[in-house]
Amino acid sequence: MRSLDSVERIGVVGAGTMGSGIAQVCATAGYDVSMRDVKAEFIERGFDTVEGSLSKLVDNERLTREEADDATARIEGTTDLADLADCDLVVEAAVEEMDVKKDVFADLDGMVDDDVLLATNTSTLSITTIASATENPGRVVGLHFMNPVPVMKGVEVVVGEKTDPAAVALAHDLSEALDKETWESDDKPGFVTNRILMPWINEGIRAYDEGVATKEDLDRGMTLGTNVPMGPLALADHIGLDVCLHATETLHEELGDRYKPAYLLKRKVDAGDLGKKTGKGFYEYD
Repeated sequence: MRSLDSVERIGVVGAGTMGSGIAQVCATAGYDVSMRDVKAEFIERGFDTVEGSLSKLVDNERLTREEADDATARIEGTTDLADLADCDLVVEAAVEEMDVKKDVFADLDGMVDDDVLLATNTSTLSITTIASATENPGRVVGLHFMNPVPVMKGVEVVVGEKTDPAAVALAHDLSEALDKETWESDDKPGFVTNRILMPWINEGIRAYDEGVATKEDLDRGMTLGTNVPMGPLALADHIGLDVCLHATETLHEELGDRYKPAYLLKRKVDAGDLGKKTGKGFYEYD
């Protein structure tokens, strides 16, 4: 396993919200980045997201304009996975579907050098199952960044059944180099964060649907009463209701009826009201 000192170029698979955020923090920390997605339009959208995020950091005086421009210049976009062959470390942030992730890891495993760490940003899927698609599952680790990546301080390091201790150590080291703080989880459904967070959001949706309080009072009660920064309905909108539903369905399948998705969550997703990204969820957005 390569040490952090030998990591110069990082590959990121996926240019969506998470992938572009991971690419941004890697580039801001001084790493060259190859950001890959399946279509050129997805890459362009990823760069737009990076530029918008960096501009906010400049406006808030957390970066200079020169530092932001330098970070953007370190990111190269590609639709060819083979362009990641010379990367020293790869983080996968593709769609949250097991078959897709296994295909990506199988391809990467035969493409990059044997001592390159392969990390997945999955929030609920089994690291062990993803790693089973490779010839060397010891180098596969979970590196679960929080959304939005440039702002959130935490990274969840998830250890699969065959993950090598050196891979775990490198995952922690990289997170620290990106100015993040880590905690570690075993490869159990939902890990630490979503195993606890998703039922909290789900119960908030149920409580609202059952008329316990208005959506404003429900979220206000949780923020003022428990000192969380955002109530469950606002947070669900921020994450994306489709993402919350997918994660909850995965937990329901693995852990039983205590994780059964709220009916209103399903109805919102079926209606296409997915939260901030569509302009409407439990709240409406510009």
